Amino acid sequence: MNTTPASSAARPAPEPRSAYRAFRSIGTRWADNDVYGHVNNVVYYSWFDTAVNAHLIEQGALDIHGGPTIGLVIETQCNYFAPIAFPDAVDAGIRVAALGSSSVRYEVGLFPAGSGLTAARGHFVHVYVDRASRRPVPLPERLRQVLQALRGPDA
Repeated sequence: MNTTPASSAARPAPEPRSAYRAFRSIGTRWADNDVYGHVNNVVYYSWFDTAVNAHLIEQGALDIHGGPTIGLVIETQCNYFAPIAFPDAVDAGIRVAALGSSSVRYEVGLFPAGSGLTAARGHFVHVYVDRASRRPVPLPERLRQVLQALRGPDA
């Protein structure tokens, strides 16, 4: 049983660009801002999906329309360090932190264009399943190759 208070856990902190293996530029939209004048938190999760899935598609590791294997999100989390607002451009850095037989933990850092540190960083876990049965399946070989190339230094 863990008796350490949650407050003594390491506090999340911004990370440098060098902590990530691949990048995708994403433009903000007027509609991304909320009434507080910055991008609403739900948009960050959309950027996570966009960065990772676009990379997998471009690398020939994911066929979203007809492939037999799809990834389902089972966990997601984000820490925010600095605001992002329209009309900022954002660079999404991606890496793989953990790779299982049918699952992967992606970590994504969001950098306002020109910034050396993340304004936000988070993760999500995909379990890869058969498109028809929705049962977990081993990662296809091409997907595993692409994911291996995204592994971070601590993975």
